[in-house]
Amino acid sequence: MKYKFKTKPYAHQLTALEKSWNRETFAYFMEMGTGKTKVLIDNLAMLYDKGKVNGALIISPKGVVRTWYEQEIPIHLADHIENVSVLWQPNITKSQSNKLDTLFKTGEELHILIMNVEALSTQKGMAFASKFLLSHNTLMVIDESTTIKNPKAKRTRNITALSQRAKYRRIMTGSPVTKNPLDLYSQCEFLDPYLLDFSSYYAFRNRYAEMKTLHVHGRSIQVVDKFKNLGELSDQLKGFSYRVLKEDCLDLPDKNYTKRQISLTPEQRKIYEQMKETALAMLNGKQVTTVNVLTQLMRLQQITCGHFKADDGTTQAIKNNRLSELMGVLEEIEGKAIIWAHYQYDIKTILNSIEQIHGPCSVVDYYGLTPQSERQKNRDAFQNDPKVRFLVGTPQTGGYGITLTAANTVIYFSNGYDLEKRIQSEDRAHRIGQKKSVTYVDIIAEDTVDEKIVKALRDKVNIASQVLGEELKAWI
Repeated sequence: MKYKFKTKPYAHQLTALEKSWNRETFAYFMEMGTGKTKVLIDNLAMLYDKGKVNGALIISPKGVVRTWYEQEIPIHLADHIENVSVLWQPNITKSQSNKLDTLFKTGEELHILIMNVEALSTQKGMAFASKFLLSHNTLMVIDESTTIKNPKAKRTRNITALSQRAKYRRIMTGSPVTKNPLDLYSQCEFLDPYLLDFSSYYAFRNRYAEMKTLHVHGRSIQVVDKFKNLGELSDQLKGFSYRVLKEDCLDLPDKNYTKRQISLTPEQRKIYEQMKETALAMLNGKQVTTVNVLTQLMRLQQITCGHFKADDGTTQAIKNNRLSELMGVLEEIEGKAIIWAHYQYDIKTILNSIEQIHGPCSVVDYYGLTPQSERQKNRDAFQNDPKVRFLVGTPQTGGYGITLTAANTVIYFSNGYDLEKRIQSEDRAHRIGQKKSVTYVDIIAEDTVDEKIVKALRDKVNIASQVLGEELKAWI
């Protein structure tokens, strides 16, 4: 492979490229934090350089579409490749329409269309994706391909139908099997219906699962009892995939940082803008101090988390995308994870959702309302019990003095302003005893104070003591 990398690849990334770069179909089963996005971008560039493709359709979850567009492609795509990259927006304004039109102008550029997976459930999204595929020799990519694991889902059927129009196809996920091996069928069908050599999902299920009949509310349903022939399935996957875990990558940096971006719901945006106007009016009428600006920022941040304090003192929930994004991240990761949240209200909501999806034995808590008598027990269970995958807590309580090296993923559902608490909470997993690289995920609401807070903390700025009131006011 003669190719000038823009960013230097790690050894496992080179291996992934060597195995895949000129294959029509391939699966990157690479754990979060091992750099599968860079691998895909380099693969795309190699195919473009060889004249095999002039277009790429990248389909990813909502939380990472903007990251592809704003960060990953600019950082990793080789400088010699001229490209036209457009991020799909469901509300097509005249300006957006003009941007989309640039994807069809004739020229030598590499044309890249980035769409969120939900758009492929809509007629408008399907029509545009189809037009794009028909207009280019395209590499089509499904990022976090477990989003198409359900063979009955509309978006799965639509995406699989579109795949026939792509010259090259890739799937990417750190956790190809989220709940059971049957999740693999639709992901592999997208690549090529003949890869697993089954005529239907039911034929696949009969080969790798034993079913049993349950009687529920007067009707009989078939459910999976146990799995079989999994060694055979694993051998089949090896022919067109590459599996990487962080523990296998000895050259990774100690810490990897990534973001998952969410949009405010219309209800959230309305309340957020109202609160912003109120905050600015209040600050304009008094001396601006760091303390009173931080108070207003906290109120805005609570709204981005999906709740606010009403005039009667009660906490009111707001429909939001933050919790569903967190649940999506938990589906993608391998092994154990720590989830830090700034507000106790959020801790309770997170615990409830994890218990519903992953079971009550899968999670423990470590925050202000965790009884002292249970804290050590919860920490020990997280460290030693394989059934306990998640610890949910606040940096204020759980971020100091305890060892949580069983996790190599740390998720910040929300952040405070104190840099020391951020550093200390990061180091619960990153300390003596940790044998793997640790991935840190910040969930951020676009166009809100979240962005400024996370940027400051990552730049090692202690917002509470180093940023003056007038500077903070500009954040609002």
